[in-house]
Amino acid sequence: MSITAQRKTELIGTHARSTGDTGSAEVQVAILSERIANLTEHFKTHKKDNHSRRGLLKLVSQRRSLLDHLKLSDDGRYQSLIGTLGLRR
Repeated sequence: MSITAQRKTELIGTHARSTGDTGSAEVQVAILSERIANLTEHFKTHKKDNHSRRGLLKLVSQRRSLLDHLKLSDDGRYQSLIGTLGLRR
């Protein structure tokens, strides 16, 4: 259900704005999207895992908040990020 350190490093390298950037909104949204995708796959086989489902809802809410912040601060970065990650909005 969690992402490996190697995968996390790849995501940081792909979405970082500069070298050493691990905390920008783009990086955080990319990591959250990966975790959400992993949990979604988990629920296809474990339909009654309600404790993890609550965690999934918290992750989705956190990602939504970061995306809202990014849209208000810089719409161009927001549009490029959702295009890269393939998010609907």
